[in-house]
Amino acid sequence: MIHTFGVEILSLHEKKCVPCEGGIPPLNSTDIESLISQLDDCWEVVEQHHLQRTWRFEDFATALQFVNQAGNLCEQEFHHADFELGWGRVKVIIWTHKIDGLTESDFVLASKIDHL
Repeated sequence: MIHTFGVEILSLHEKKCVPCEGGIPPLNSTDIESLISQLDDCWEVVEQHHLQRTWRFEDFATALQFVNQAGNLCEQEFHHADFELGWGRVKVIIWTHKIDGLTESDFVLASKIDHL
């Protein structure tokens, strides 16, 4: 939590994902730049459409364990990532399907996954 002028500002991982009902535009490049700066440097924004990051693990079992933990987190947040699982590797891809682009909740989920 960050304090600015006596106001508490929540870090991304402290926020909750907000369900998107559609009817809103995806984030613009200025908003994306502000939010991506709050994530681990390994995350990348692809074509202003989605976030992605790849983790490396010692073996398949450890990678699978990470996917299961991240999947449980997605269920708790009611916001779901796409996972690519391979031997010793997991790629996470996040975007808001309802608007086919990025919302703040995508960055919130990415930050929460980083804190697993």
